[in-house]
Amino acid sequence: MDYKWVVLTVTTVGIFMATLDASIIIVGLPTVVNDLHTNIVVGIWIITIYRLAITVLLVTIGRVADLFGRVRLYTWGFAIFTVGSLLSGLSPTAEFLLAFRLVQGTGAALLFVNGVAIVTDAFAGTGQLGKGIGLNQVAINAGTITGYTLSGILIVTPIIGWRSIFLVNVPVGIFGTYWSRKRLREISAPAAKEQFDIPGAVTFSGAITSLLLGLTLGGLDSPITVLLLLTSLVLTVIFLSIERHTKSPVLDLSLFKNRVFTIGNLSNLFSGLAFASLAFVMTLYFQLVRGFSAYNAGLALIPLEATLLLVGPSSGSLSDKYGARGLSTLGLSIASIGFVLMSGLNIDTPYIQVAIWLSLVGFGIGLFRSPNASSVMGAVPPSRRGISSGIRVLVINTSIVGSIPFATAMMTIVIPYNRLISITSNETLAALSDRVLLLNGLKVALVAFAAVNLIAAGISALRGPKELRQTAEGAEAASVKPPVHAG
Repeated sequence: MDYKWVVLTVTTVGIFMATLDASIIIVGLPTVVNDLHTNIVVGIWIITIYRLAITVLLVTIGRVADLFGRVRLYTWGFAIFTVGSLLSGLSPTAEFLLAFRLVQGTGAALLFVNGVAIVTDAFAGTGQLGKGIGLNQVAINAGTITGYTLSGILIVTPIIGWRSIFLVNVPVGIFGTYWSRKRLREISAPAAKEQFDIPGAVTFSGAITSLLLGLTLGGLDSPITVLLLLTSLVLTVIFLSIERHTKSPVLDLSLFKNRVFTIGNLSNLFSGLAFASLAFVMTLYFQLVRGFSAYNAGLALIPLEATLLLVGPSSGSLSDKYGARGLSTLGLSIASIGFVLMSGLNIDTPYIQVAIWLSLVGFGIGLFRSPNASSVMGAVPPSRRGISSGIRVLVINTSIVGSIPFATAMMTIVIPYNRLISITSNETLAALSDRVLLLNGLKVALVAFAAVNLIAAGISALRGPKELRQTAEGAEAASVKPPVHAG
């Protein structure tokens, strides 16, 4: 088998497992909370801490990969993720589960960052970079779909119950660790002579952690929230100052001088903020407004993710031929139309109509994602693909973590905050007035999603015409020159 296809199979398994565990616990969360005798706040953190670990570590891991090799770190990621999964499945208390989910998230970060960079290394110069990344991105969507549905199936497993959600990863993880160690090899030479920027890594991690804690631990008028957000701002200023004056920055600010790279990441930030919020909003709609069970709500979201799954590979291949600007911008525009249509939801809207609207959004985002990823990763030289991949996934994860606070803030435009928390803390809503009130809040959020996604479309159009875009081949040719550092 051609090496690039070997790379694709190994990295696809890794990113599938990492994405699966970001969504698999959502449907089974009430059962986990009840079995561990904890509360819903701790339950939410069992989900959040996994994504938090990924977000905090992304850029640091990307830089370490550039220095010491991507394949080695990717293999370690599989091993750490597998150990974290085993320990999570054996957790005796919620506190242990939180700690072991942190281990899982560390392994997932290693898989996320290095997977895309390894694929880029293998496909660069073949004229199939968009196709390779597009197929790899399918695993992200497949992992999300499977997470929603597999949770409902595994939760009823005799004897072990919800623990099977984590234990199912172990045999796959063991195989993935062995297979990546046996078949993968380094293509791009590590920049071993450069030093690792420890002060930059520490201040960056602190800034991101403070920001995410501030967004998830309370309302914007909470003193602890204000303190955490101010702390994040101060650490960000310190971090940027450090990066401008160090010879080997953990975050190479010179990458943002690249128009294609910057535009692609900004488009990701805004589109991710809207799209990641959609699953949360539609889950509230299906469960609280329509009265679906959690399992059926997960099934109801399949048209959204299935369309993404189908469109991703095709859009990646099309970007190899036609470029990223037109496809990405068109996709985001189509998704915005879907958001607008969904803002017309009612209590008795036929599900087939809702499914069509969800599919429209999924089609649009699917048309955007692979060409945009190919554009971003193809615009940088091989020696910077690790950190570039880290920045790209960091942007995506930051938008995901911030998406629920964003959706909540939009709903509070028409629903008082305390009232919203009270309504959404129920498993069902018997009162018609509560259902109507929540529905009105969801509609406002959907209109906001359309606006944010439209902003992303406008940004995407600024990346430049096809003939000016930087391809992986062009970046490779440029990579013979010494890398430019900020400062």
